Amino acid sequence: MKKRKITTLILAALIITMSAACARDGENGRVVVYNWGEYIDPETVKMFEKETGIRVIYDEYETNEIMYPKIESASSNYDVICPSDYMIQKLLENDLLRELDFSNMPNATAHIGAEYYERSREFDPTGAYSVPYAFGTVGILYNTTMVTEPVDSWSILWDEKYADNILMQDSVRDAFMVPLKMLGYSMNSLNEAELALARDTLIDQKRLVQAYVVDQARDKMIGNEAALAVIYSGEALYTMWENPDLDYAVPREGTNVWIDSWVITKNAENVENAEKFIDFMCRPDIALMNFEYLTYSTPNIAAQAMLDDEMQNSEIAFPNLDDYPNLETFHYLGPAGDALYNEMWKAVKSF
Repeated sequence: MKKRKITTLILAALIITMSAACARDGENGRVVVYNWGEYIDPETVKMFEKETGIRVIYDEYETNEIMYPKIESASSNYDVICPSDYMIQKLLENDLLRELDFSNMPNATAHIGAEYYERSREFDPTGAYSVPYAFGTVGILYNTTMVTEPVDSWSILWDEKYADNILMQDSVRDAFMVPLKMLGYSMNSLNEAELALARDTLIDQKRLVQAYVVDQARDKMIGNEAALAVIYSGEALYTMWENPDLDYAVPREGTNVWIDSWVITKNAENVENAEKFIDFMCRPDIALMNFEYLTYSTPNIAAQAMLDDEMQNSEIAFPNLDDYPNLETFHYLGPAGDALYNEMWKAVKSF
């Protein structure tokens, strides 16, 4: 009787502990998500929690390079992350991602366009590790009241007349993409002579640059604080809604076409809930909400079909990529390549 009573007390204590954990983590546990800043409609997260009983612990990063060391160290135990193409390749090559079970994510199979999965093969060769979330191009956002000539080349970012009115991306790969494409090279170049020329070209431009920015480019351009900015197409779409004097162009020398995708980390502690979270974000109505919040192009075909004709036909939101020459997707260039780019970028920033 005494032993049974002790066992009963232990079980009661365990139930109280588990109940407390559920109260903290949600009825059905939790999922820990690490995503870009302002890269999801907060209402969709609340809806997921309400519908599933799963608590979302949400954290944000500003660049892929800030995110990667945290995943590599496994110090923060993130379950779901949303890296860009080349960073997914890097995570894969370093065995930091978990293969997805698509049978648990029917929305990811039914509603994400096949062409986006196909393009993802550049960084996820087997297609087993990533689900596309957003895609787009990188181009030049410009103020038509300040810039009167055609914006069709990256070279305009070196025009003396726009001194202190140019915004560049504060990201090593995005920054180097601009002079590499302008000079006719691949943005995945590992040729030291080409990279040195790109470095020197950026150094020469630096005296004209108002600031190296990430998210701030959007606010500065809306506020007429600069004439030209290197920006993602989703940001361009939003800023053009806010400021009708703004327009967007993809330079003729080519650019980056990018895909950000949901992945699950190798050390994820809440795999089932991570799959539920990704599948929920692939539901057409949720994808539509996120598109309207983000203005970043959705690869969700069903969500695209819910948009009005003007938006469906927008060359900024949903460009026909076959119409643009010299498009590339960033590749992971290995530790030596990373070191080389970082060394060149450090020289630019410290000049």
